[in-house]
Amino acid sequence: MVDVGRLRVLRAVVAKRSIRAAAEALDYTPSAVSQQLAALQRETGLRLIERVGRGVEPTAAARTLAAESQSLFRELSRLDGLASDLRAGRTGSLSIGYFASAGAAWLPSVVTVLREEFPELRLDLRWTEVLDEPADDLDIDVFVESPWSREYSGDAVVHRLVDDPYEVVLREDDPLAARETVPLAELAGRAWIDNDLSHGACREVLLAACAEVGFVPRFSVEMRDYRTAVPFVSTGIGVTVLPALARGELPAGLTSRPVVSPVPMRRISVGVRRSGAENAAVLRAVELLREAVTSGARASLTG
Repeated sequence: MVDVGRLRVLRAVVAKRSIRAAAEALDYTPSAVSQQLAALQRETGLRLIERVGRGVEPTAAARTLAAESQSLFRELSRLDGLASDLRAGRTGSLSIGYFASAGAAWLPSVVTVLREEFPELRLDLRWTEVLDEPADDLDIDVFVESPWSREYSGDAVVHRLVDDPYEVVLREDDPLAARETVPLAELAGRAWIDNDLSHGACREVLLAACAEVGFVPRFSVEMRDYRTAVPFVSTGIGVTVLPALARGELPAGLTSRPVVSPVPMRRISVGVRRSGAENAAVLRAVELLREAVTSGARASLTG
């Protein structure tokens, strides 16, 4: 059986591309790192390190072994957390992944109730918007489901939460503000204020809708979040198009209108790890998310 401690040393060397740097990261001596690598080579029968000049270079076998062990160390980290919970007398943990606008709109109410009903539950909330692959170590992941989003394997159960249409935010004195809705094609000649990650699923939904009517948005200002982009509309430098959930309360002098023909729509879902799908806290969290979505929709209609 491969020694986990030696495997951890190998991962550090592969990451740092240096025995000395790996030793500093692990608080080992360079000699101890070299000894661990030599023992791992004997253990596996693989050549893991090659000398290149005065340094070292991990072999293809070393890089493969380090990459494939990632899930092992993720599970060990989870077990460490479990042991910590047991020592502290906690009954377990619940990890929830989220993207920014869903986190701001829904999670405060969800977390408040969970803390009241499961006082010994350890909550781990993680912003997952920048991940390019499924967050398999999460119990629950709220995400935007699209052709560009992370794909979930059979290890997860996916529940639809809501379809979130896009709106254009513009000044109240803008001629388009007199409309009840704004056809997307009429924004083709406008300057746009960017508001999302360059490869975010939400942005890709919008770009696909623009391509459908034959144009690419001309971004005059680059921002990476909705709340920062919206105030720039007041300057007259451009408009910004964003999901309704992300709009929030607009500053004075600004308004928003639904975008139509076509209607860009992001599909928000929640992925639940199948192994914990029947856990009481998981079931309650999903129920609370649905309640938060419903109450938010009611507030939008009456607001």
